[in-house]
Amino acid sequence: MNQLVAITPGSVLPVLVADSGERAAICFLEFFTANIRNPNTRKAYARSAATFLDWCDRRGINALTAIQPIHVATWIEEIGQSHSVPTVKLRLAAIRHLFDWMVSGQVMPTNPAPQMLMLPRVGAFRRRRCR
Repeated sequence: MNQLVAITPGSVLPVLVADSGERAAICFLEFFTANIRNPNTRKAYARSAATFLDWCDRRGINALTAIQPIHVATWIEEIGQSHSVPTVKLRLAAIRHLFDWMVSGQVMPTNPAPQMLMLPRVGAFRRRRCR
């Protein structure tokens, strides 16, 4: 199972991040400290990232660079069965932004949660035809 590794007193990293090296650990921590100013957003994004990385770990994905778009899509489908659409969108946004940050920090070659990975429009209204 996914374990947490202490970096400094009071901070922990998912094992998947810690196993990816010091650069990954620093980049991961910077995303939540230097990039996200709102404490509520920071907490929600951290929870989403931890949930996704734990999900990956439980499925045998043992490196950040091994995460593929199919993994993200499968996770989104799974959580969509038990969570509201706004919650799923928030979680997808969290990992999408995290992986963008990891790509710009040269920790990952590409973002496995690309902008093209969109949620289906749930509850979209139909246009009425004029008669």
